[in-house]
Amino acid sequence: MKQRKGIILAGGSGTRLYPMTNVVSKQLLPVFDKPMIYYPLSTLMLAGIREILIISTPEDLPRFENLLDTGAQWGVEIQYAVQPSPDGIAQALIIGAEFLSGAPCALILGDNIFHGSGFGVKLQEISVDSTRDLTLFACQVHDPERYGVAEISRDGRLLGIEEKPSQPKSSYAVTGLYFYDEQAPKLANELTPSARGELEITALNNMYLSRSSVHVERLDRGHVWFDTGTPESLSEAAQYVQAIEHRQGVKIHCPEEISLHKGWIQPEEVIEQAKLFKNSVYGRYLVKVVEDFRRDVD
Repeated sequence: MKQRKGIILAGGSGTRLYPMTNVVSKQLLPVFDKPMIYYPLSTLMLAGIREILIISTPEDLPRFENLLDTGAQWGVEIQYAVQPSPDGIAQALIIGAEFLSGAPCALILGDNIFHGSGFGVKLQEISVDSTRDLTLFACQVHDPERYGVAEISRDGRLLGIEEKPSQPKSSYAVTGLYFYDEQAPKLANELTPSARGELEITALNNMYLSRSSVHVERLDRGHVWFDTGTPESLSEAAQYVQAIEHRQGVKIHCPEEISLHKGWIQPEEVIEQAKLFKNSVYGRYLVKVVEDFRRDVD
């Protein structure tokens, strides 16, 4: 099996966050101490994925390039592609087909944040598992009618997915993180636009379900998921990150720290990054990360 690659879809106009997103992509907004895009990027890195494509609008893509550059500072390779208009999540797989070049992929939405004990280990296991055609993540929510809803049998099998149903069959929302096999771009090309003119990710996932088994990983109470597309959810995510980082003294989804512990970069490279942020708490944290790393190695 080819090495799995990652796609971050960071497009859209973010109208639910207006006026905050009038002149900037929502994925560039801060979630406490880091740009939002750091969180999905770190999720892919935790899964062991080092080749990543970021898809955004023509206006916003240069801003992502200025922020993230080539990814070499984190031991990864970041490429960029344009989504000219917001024509659906599944379109990201078509746009990314050349980048994927026949490899399986993980697709994550740029406004989705995941955190929990052991989640990185779980991601790594799924990422290297070549027996699964599609793996979805589902999380219990109080307002499932806002999402694609997973109908799950008592023995944990996925029976179907409904997009924003008026009468949900469960309280499990399908999150914006998907692990696909190498057939995803081809199948996405077979989709027809929905009534709202989009290539729906739910339609693609149901296509997989009709052809083969789809694994669904239910996030338990030890894990959290934020879809930060509204002011309320953006604020909740920031408060959560602040509370965890303040209480535990460790940062959530710090790319430099992830790369260092995976052996993708050396301590000296983290120190160079710290110098760029020397006046910030983030920069001082990177110095502490290196000090702790060297102490553990010794």
